[in-house]
Amino acid sequence: MEYNTQLKRLILPEYGRNIQNMVDHCVTIKDRGERKRCAQSVINIMGNMFPHLRDVNDFKHILWDHLAIMSDFKLDIDYPYEIVRKEDLYSPPGHLDYSRPTMQYRHYGKIMEKMITIAANMPEGNERDSLIRMLVAQMKRSYVQWNKEVEDAKIFHDLAELSDRKILLDADTYTIPEAKVNVSKSKLKNIKGQRK
Repeated sequence: MEYNTQLKRLILPEYGRNIQNMVDHCVTIKDRGERKRCAQSVINIMGNMFPHLRDVNDFKHILWDHLAIMSDFKLDIDYPYEIVRKEDLYSPPGHLDYSRPTMQYRHYGKIMEKMITIAANMPEGNERDSLIRMLVAQMKRSYVQWNKEVEDAKIFHDLAELSDRKILLDADTYTIPEAKVNVSKSKLKNIKGQRK
């Protein structure tokens, strides 16, 4: 008895072993015209297997590509479409360039640094002062998430550095509200589970 695990590995398993056998038979046909008719029959059967995809653009083109792939590009016929080449199919994808923003302080984040730059370039007034108060409070919250305690002087120093010394605050004249770190429910469950 033969088991599927002992048989040749399917190239496109979604079509099944019977379709793969038809494609293998099609490759062995000597007459070019007969081979083309066989390939057309296989394409029709493959299309009938997935009727819900008939509305997809280039559905027939995709089927012919799959036929070429299943034959390991050995099926010598005149394809009605330009099929995918073997080199293109197995070549690794191109390199993706991810943006690697340079940040002076990663715990504040890139958006915070952009907001500080915006605040530093704003004209003096209530709107700028309100924005600076919100930024300083958020900086403290962000800092506390990574470090247990923080001195306001440290936040003021970082703010001055990030704003190119355009925003200068000191601990004698300005105090930042206390920052509370919100612990997620999943972390609380983990902590409670560890205590048992």
